[in-house]
Amino acid sequence: MYRHGISVLEKATSITPPIKTSSAVQVIVGTAPGHLVDGEINKPILCYSFKEACEKVGYSEDFEKYTLCQSMYASFIMFSVAPVIFINVLDPKKHIESKTQNIDIVDGVSLINLDVSKNIVLSKVDDSVSYTQDEHYETEYTEDGKLKISVIKEIEDGNYKVQLNEIATEKVTAEDIIGGYDVVNKKHKGLELIKQIYPMFSIVPGQILAPGYSHIPSIAQIMAAKAKLINGGFKAQCLVDVLPTLEYSEVKEWKDNNGLTSPFMQLYYPKIKSGEKQIFMSAIMGALTALLDAQNEDVPYKSPSNKLIQISGTVLEDNSFVYLDQIQGNFLNSIGVNTAININGFRSWGNNTAIYPASSDPKDRFIPIRRMFNWWANTFILTFFSKVDEPTNYRLIENIVDSENIRANGLKGKGQIAGAKIEFRKEDNPLTDILNGKIVFHQSIAAFPPAENIQNTLEFDPTMLQQSLGGK
Repeated sequence: MYRHGISVLEKATSITPPIKTSSAVQVIVGTAPGHLVDGEINKPILCYSFKEACEKVGYSEDFEKYTLCQSMYASFIMFSVAPVIFINVLDPKKHIESKTQNIDIVDGVSLINLDVSKNIVLSKVDDSVSYTQDEHYETEYTEDGKLKISVIKEIEDGNYKVQLNEIATEKVTAEDIIGGYDVVNKKHKGLELIKQIYPMFSIVPGQILAPGYSHIPSIAQIMAAKAKLINGGFKAQCLVDVLPTLEYSEVKEWKDNNGLTSPFMQLYYPKIKSGEKQIFMSAIMGALTALLDAQNEDVPYKSPSNKLIQISGTVLEDNSFVYLDQIQGNFLNSIGVNTAININGFRSWGNNTAIYPASSDPKDRFIPIRRMFNWWANTFILTFFSKVDEPTNYRLIENIVDSENIRANGLKGKGQIAGAKIEFRKEDNPLTDILNGKIVFHQSIAAFPPAENIQNTLEFDPTMLQQSLGGK
């Protein structure tokens, strides 16, 4: 081409900007009244509002039966955080108790106060006549979850009999929560669905919860295993509740006996009371942590400890109040369990993951440092995944090193880390590895530990007294 004049060319930016990750997105496995809204079972449901969760997952204030609703309330009502991903394992075709009940139809309508699925069989009391649903009568749920039967034709007011399936959440087992792969239906279930979240939503799980079930040790162990490695590289934290029937002095033995010592696990005790509602503490802390990160540019460098929580008390399963003072709270902290204490208002209390005191390594022990390492690893993977399979040349290495060091300097400048540095070292990269397509970087990160022990030494100074009295 013949050129005459002036022109400008653009070159691709040599620094790769980091990809944002939502550091504390909650993935919550449990039970919800999905039968009220024809909600999907054993499928991750992404929700950005309370209304959306009610419509897609189903909501009830019976938090004991419907455990996902605890996190809906905590996340959307108490702390106003989103998004949240729910996995409902309650199957209205499987977790049921078949019953027969007599009803009265008055003015063509009858209400069933039991928590039942929509499909019922209506007949005369003596079974002489059976009626067909959607032909002779129809059913729908009222706003408060009752099943309303409305006559269409050929049914007079009077006494009848219904065969129905009452929802039986007590039939949900640890195996339902843990899940696995259903070979027959070719579906993942329960906690196994965590692996599908990033492929489905391009969201990396930040916190894994199962309030109402995580105090079962087998579930807690699987949660920790999932949190440690998601999709081959991502990391998260799991929030686990201590068995809510224990006195605080019994917690250590319970923890030790069940081997709950993962750095990817955070233990919480006891349950909390919000008005008349009883909620597992993991649901509260998952929402609180998400809010804390949102207030700090999605960088999880602050501890969720010593943050005010709007609750009316801490309780055991039997609703008896637990009044923990700071000394008792510190005892729980010393065994790697976090709690809530009342000092100028109820506040979260504890910085340690479940690995403490078995390990005092700061990156594994302290919640904010462990979460910073998780977040840093997840961000690195997302930012540089596009570089995989690119030619192993100086430009590639320089791009990664420069991009990461610039990111680190920005975080340091904001006071979010003490410092970080990445290097490509010759001794870590022998020619044999490079010929096999492997390159290794070495990155050092210094995150801030929480200032959990602030001490002031008071000394009486008699010279000040003498001066105040006019002495020399």
